[in-house]
Amino acid sequence: MQFDPPLIPARLVHRYKRFLFDAVLDSGEAITGSCPNTGSMLGLTTPGSRIYLTEHAGSKTRKYHHALELVEADGTLVGINTGRPNRLVEEAIKEGLLGSLGHYAELKREQKYGINSRIDMLLDDPVRGKAYVEVKNVHFCRQPGLAEFPDSVTSRGAKHLEELGDMAEAGHRAIMVYLIQRSDVDRLRLCRDLDKTYATAFDRAMKRGVEACAIRCKITAEQIRAESVVPVEESGLNSVS
Repeated sequence: MQFDPPLIPARLVHRYKRFLFDAVLDSGEAITGSCPNTGSMLGLTTPGSRIYLTEHAGSKTRKYHHALELVEADGTLVGINTGRPNRLVEEAIKEGLLGSLGHYAELKREQKYGINSRIDMLLDDPVRGKAYVEVKNVHFCRQPGLAEFPDSVTSRGAKHLEELGDMAEAGHRAIMVYLIQRSDVDRLRLCRDLDKTYATAFDRAMKRGVEACAIRCKITAEQIRAESVVPVEESGLNSVS
């Protein structure tokens, strides 16, 4: 996935709790922009950090003309835009990174299922049946080489695991994909100390037949792409094949 138009470098001044950030462009201009990530962004909001922005110049529908896309942290570029993972996983499926998931005849986005929920992708095939694919964005890293999820309590994430378990018990494939928007990690682990409820829901989902995998991205200031599958270090894991 190419960044088009090209990203604009800047320095982070302050990231507000949810939707906004302040920054200084290389030209010296101070701006306020939108942050397409409502999570905690733990470890990625240090004032003075090098950041890269998407510019929506001339847009009449956007209040802010800049959006935060990448943050430089721990010597690497980290993608924070939670609008990217679904498309990146879809590209990974089509490129054959996720084994048999690339062999389904049809892929539908944002389909209703469960209780007032939408699955990120529904794969369907006259021979293979249905596969429900949920995608989670990951960028949290506390120790070298290890990505962790989640970086804050996510009751919604636990609900998704329960609903995937329902699909697995109904005879369908159900897959949780963790899309890691950074290239300096080689494995993923659940962040059990920050969200014990999510970890419990994950363990239950695996026992019910849900599959899980993690994909690491390759990121530059010019593009982001799904690069490779990395291990999920959890016992009882049903790996995607």
